[in-house]
Amino acid sequence: MKDLSFGNFNKNQNESRPYLSQQLIRTLNHKEQQVAHKIRTVFQASYAIEAKLLNAIDFPPLKRTLVEFLDSKNEFYGFYKGKNLAGVVEVKTETNNTHIQSLVVHPAYFRKGIGSALVQFVLDNYNTNTFTVETGLANEPAKDLYYGFHFRKVKEYNTEQGINKIAFLMQRA
Repeated sequence: MKDLSFGNFNKNQNESRPYLSQQLIRTLNHKEQQVAHKIRTVFQASYAIEAKLLNAIDFPPLKRTLVEFLDSKNEFYGFYKGKNLAGVVEVKTETNNTHIQSLVVHPAYFRKGIGSALVQFVLDNYNTNTFTVETGLANEPAKDLYYGFHFRKVKEYNTEQGINKIAFLMQRA
């Protein structure tokens, strides 16, 4: 695994965010079965909470198999708290857009700034002018996170499973 910095954080920013100076975000090689299993474990724990928030009975992220992680063409980065994988961001790169396919934090690490650190990492390390992400409409913590990074709502829609979703877009100035 390659250790990566937090992009453009300067010393003063790290001092105001003490969790950043002591933690690492690493590239995750999801093609390795053991790593893919760890990623899936965090996804399952986090998405179980989101499914409850959304009152979703049929929630596709919870059906994602280990093989789907192993075969994914997306990039995965993990936020480590000590030796524990505390959060994961899955990124799909397109020609002019970076899409945050998934952003999950293990429930044991909720409300510790990990989701913010992962979003900031994506914004700092991908050189596109637009960024997109979607979440459940009733997932207030996720919506607050994206609004805090100046994402704006572009649409609301319903999935085949009856889940109300919201799509966000953020454009660099």
